[in-house]
Amino acid sequence: MEYLLLIISAILVNNFVLSRFLGICPFLGVSKKISTALGMSGAVIFVIAIASAVTWCLQKYLLEPFGLEKFLQTLSFILVIAALVQLIDLVMKRFAPPLHAALGIFLPLITTNCAVLGVAVLNMKEGYGFIKSVLFGTSAAVGFAFALLIFTGLREKIERADPPRCFRGVAISLVTAGLLSLAFMGFSGLVK
Repeated sequence: MEYLLLIISAILVNNFVLSRFLGICPFLGVSKKISTALGMSGAVIFVIAIASAVTWCLQKYLLEPFGLEKFLQTLSFILVIAALVQLIDLVMKRFAPPLHAALGIFLPLITTNCAVLGVAVLNMKEGYGFIKSVLFGTSAAVGFAFALLIFTGLREKIERADPPRCFRGVAISLVTAGLLSLAFMGFSGLVK
């Protein structure tokens, strides 16, 4: 039951994009087409899940034993995330060139996506064990993907609509993101 609550909390209640407002850059930048949103979602899920495992091991077996967690935690976590993103970049360039081209600059920006670093740091702050860290990280990434795919679907639908001139483009996207965030805040009483 504890794991189920952790999953529901990370996906719906404390969604990194719509409740914590982390990872907004790729959320807004890659949400024009469902194909690119799916590619970004897969990449973010992979990076956050693996980064959660690797950063937990790094923290417990290297930083804490030597008393370096206060000094090198953020730097070492960013290096791990950057290495994982480079791995994904190479794999996508080799095996999925159209998706790699569609993601463009947003793929390397996963390195600086504050949601990825936020998950790693929150895992340490909450004192999660290895399994909880990986489960929380994966669930948070699935929540990111869930929000991104819903938002992308809404943006595609709005593109075919005829909003008033003053709401076209970025304005309607921001209004839509705000309304989606309000909808997700309705889950706030579900899990503490």
